[in-house]
Amino acid sequence: MNPAILGGGYAGMAAAVTLAGRGIPVTVFESAKQLGGRARGVIHQDTQLDNGQHLLLGCYRDTLKLIEQVGGNLEQDFLQLPLQLDLHGEFSLRAPRLPAPLHLLVALLRAQGLNWAERFSAARFMLIQRHNNFLLPHRRSDFSPTPSENLDCRVKTRPTVDMTVTEFLHLHRQSRALIQKLWEPLCIAALNTPIDKASAQVLLNVLRDALNQKRADSDMLLPRLDFTALFPQRAADYVARLGGQVFTSCGVESLRPVENGIEITTAQGTTTYSHVICALPPFTTARLLRPIETLAESVAQIDSLEHQPIYTVYLQYPSNVTLPYAMLGLHQRISQWLFDKGQIAEQHGLIASVISAEGRHQNLSHDELAQKVIAELRTEFGITDTPNWYKVIAEKRATFACSPNLNRPKQQTALPRLLLAGDYTAGDYPATLEGAVQSGLRCANLLTP
Repeated sequence: MNPAILGGGYAGMAAAVTLAGRGIPVTVFESAKQLGGRARGVIHQDTQLDNGQHLLLGCYRDTLKLIEQVGGNLEQDFLQLPLQLDLHGEFSLRAPRLPAPLHLLVALLRAQGLNWAERFSAARFMLIQRHNNFLLPHRRSDFSPTPSENLDCRVKTRPTVDMTVTEFLHLHRQSRALIQKLWEPLCIAALNTPIDKASAQVLLNVLRDALNQKRADSDMLLPRLDFTALFPQRAADYVARLGGQVFTSCGVESLRPVENGIEITTAQGTTTYSHVICALPPFTTARLLRPIETLAESVAQIDSLEHQPIYTVYLQYPSNVTLPYAMLGLHQRISQWLFDKGQIAEQHGLIASVISAEGRHQNLSHDELAQKVIAELRTEFGITDTPNWYKVIAEKRATFACSPNLNRPKQQTALPRLLLAGDYTAGDYPATLEGAVQSGLRCANLLTP
């Protein structure tokens, strides 16, 4: 067996490491100069940045295990914080070091910025989901909601169980303040999809794994390294040590099924491999697979996916500028989450503002957006210094839109020797690093059951 892996992001390198660890030499093709895909390191003004400011959760067991497998040290590689959600001046939730799910229930009942009824309602909501094993009911009639004041709880009848997060929260009588301060920020951060378009069941999957099993599962892990160095580059070194090859700046031009394999053409020539794991972005995958008639169903599923953006605004202030916490959010502002890279990675004065999903910010130029963020930091924190520089990184198709009842393509395609990996493929998770890694592991397991 001599499999090829197309794409050196987290999904592709997860498959590569797993196969290499099982004694199967692999060949990885990555079109970019650096590994990591949509979670990669970039350099600007002699400063190491990421193309998007991600974080991991303690429940990302597969990702964390692979980082350790290729030589990472979790204590050194991450700033690990217990669950804390701060919307500056509006809302604060901090989980105590208690067993799950008690840590969350206590945090909800102590949350600042909500009245007592809202705190109790949020805690009750989580207890109900736990009782239901974080699964939506089979019938809409299983709900018996009483419309809460000032909320429109009318829900359209659908033949399937899934629904939008907005509909689900209204059915559970979550107040407007609860939605705006707790559930909406959580949903957008986890699914990168507005709550009126996001899948309630996928959000429940995330809540199940992050908040219900072990207290440490909800810990927030902020990488001290850039995302290429954190895993993909280490993975490439690991694969090379075990006899594999990783080519960068080497995109695949075409695929052609042949007897006992798949023929791959790159700028370096044409080679036949026993199997191919395609771990490219969905739009690139669809373009590459479209000429192969057998794969029409997979291509159609990929074509049907909608996408959501993520914008990251980096601002390099003087080194004395800091935020109250390493990570915190803003309420009803353009900036959603702020990261103080000085506290996280000793990049003093560097602030990252993350804006997930679609919104009004898309209508602004990069300069206009940066100035809006600068003004928000001045208003919220009294930062009057002028940044030395700023950089806006816009991933306009950062993730798939995680909508209800989404028919995501399976890892195994109709072509037995071709598999698909990527956070957009079938799985419980939204477009996260853990979802990407799990898809790569599934592909490796399909090749080596």
